[in-house]
Amino acid sequence: MEGRCQCGLIRFTTPTPKPKAIYVCHCTECRHQSSSTHGMTAVFPWFKLEPPYPGAIGVYSRPNPHGRTDGYFCTKCGSRLIHCPVSHTGEPAKLLSVKSGCLDGMTKEMLRSAVHIWTKSAVVDIPDGVEQYEEEPPGGDWSFDEE
Repeated sequence: MEGRCQCGLIRFTTPTPKPKAIYVCHCTECRHQSSSTHGMTAVFPWFKLEPPYPGAIGVYSRPNPHGRTDGYFCTKCGSRLIHCPVSHTGEPAKLLSVKSGCLDGMTKEMLRSAVHIWTKSAVVDIPDGVEQYEEEPPGGDWSFDEE
């Protein structure tokens, strides 16, 4: 899938044509990060985000229960692009989350399979019949387990 920031400075191609999973997160961290009612990510195998020049991509790191999450963003327009978990030992995850809004190929059909998480913090209605969890889904942090 092709992805880009809002201004188009940062462009990338995902390593697979479709995400392994899509999550709609209703936690307060995702709401603040996205400045919206929820955050939405598409899970892909890890890949490197290449800047067009030094300093074009910024990183905001925040702690999480498994280590930290590095959020990569365009320093020109501020668009958040990718989240990459890093373990307490500094090991990067095998999977990462691409912010779904920056992917040109997202479709309504793909989003119908999205899993809603941290719904206990939701400020919008969760669609009937979707897979959903009040907190993390079973298995917790998937990003270090899969290839």
